[in-house]
Amino acid sequence: MEPTAPAAPSAASASAPAFDRRAAMAGVRRVVVKVGTNVLTLDSGEMALDRFQRLVEDLAGLWRRGLQVILVSSGAISMGMDRLGLKKRPTFLPDKQACAAVGQVRLMSAYERAFQSCGIATAQVLLTEEDFASRVRYLNLRNTVSRLLEHRVVPVVNENDTVSTSEIEATAEGGKKAIFGDNDRLSALVASKLGADILVLLSDVDGLYPLRPGTGPRSGGATRPAPQPPQPLSVVEAVTPQIEALAVGGSSRGRGGMASKLRSIKVALQGGSLAVIANGLRQGVLGEVLGGADVGTIFLPGKRLASKKRWIAHATAPAGRVTVNAGARDAMVARRSSLLFAGVVRIEDDFKRGDVVTIADESGREFARGIVNCSARDALPLLGKRSSEIAQIAGKDYEEFITRDNIVLTEGA
Repeated sequence: MEPTAPAAPSAASASAPAFDRRAAMAGVRRVVVKVGTNVLTLDSGEMALDRFQRLVEDLAGLWRRGLQVILVSSGAISMGMDRLGLKKRPTFLPDKQACAAVGQVRLMSAYERAFQSCGIATAQVLLTEEDFASRVRYLNLRNTVSRLLEHRVVPVVNENDTVSTSEIEATAEGGKKAIFGDNDRLSALVASKLGADILVLLSDVDGLYPLRPGTGPRSGGATRPAPQPPQPLSVVEAVTPQIEALAVGGSSRGRGGMASKLRSIKVALQGGSLAVIANGLRQGVLGEVLGGADVGTIFLPGKRLASKKRWIAHATAPAGRVTVNAGARDAMVARRSSLLFAGVVRIEDDFKRGDVVTIADESGREFARGIVNCSARDALPLLGKRSSEIAQIAGKDYEEFITRDNIVLTEGA
């Protein structure tokens, strides 16, 4: 038997700022909906058929209202595990990819049948990080999806797990890092790069909950999850460190969790999209969210990054790492200055001219990303040097390692 969804909140959080959801939703045209594994499947890994059909009917309702709908769907690995008779999620990468290959067929077949019963055509779109990192491939992706939406087709998006390991294989922090990490981030990139007005993340909770008093870290450093209060936050104006601290725990069968959702929402907000976390177990929740009801937690976009800077910040895997001194960091953060060779302490990895690198302070904390003006090999003898010295060493009169127009400050700043 399927679990019963919690009741939707009846009112906004008392501390939430006033926000007219109905007016905001009136301007929405393009919607990205991400549905998690815990919404689509039972604990056994079998598809929750009634819940699945209700989701498609909700999406069809948005489609009939004239909205352009893009669906980012998890569940392929879980469904592959069920078909292959696996009780536990495999740890060996080829086994995960085999599950993804088997499950993706089942997942798309189910979507095709369900949407067809509603008179709606679907298309499968499988992506890897290179589809965003390469501008040519990104433009092809954008043009294809735009044409599908013009033809009133619902694209069903997932990472191409069979050939890509960035989502299903964990990566270490620092240095080169995979782009996606989970379908939450993939959906945020899709929303940001394809110009969505709103990203809706459907989970198995009603939204982002505040901590109750006295439910912080225990003695000894362990963290106690906060008991869920009756209502989630209604409106979040900015994803601050205080908001990020509310994310506790992860997903039992999926790869995300609230922390993953908040990181991904920041990507969508910088692209100018609204974002909502809502309960996908609740029937009709999409219609309520897009109708302006006080359902779920809505996140408001701040200053929109230019397209190029969004690409630098989010849509490419950094090719290297640059460590700078305190003076260079202060100049970049406070005055939005270029990064000069004089302020560079250390470089890592063999990046090329035009690659994106992470920029960290001497404590190892990343605070920016940028496009380098020369390769690691050419930069190495110039570290810490001023323009007069650079002219003698390199035969060129330049001192900017990364030009300020090619620098984006990230969350550490």
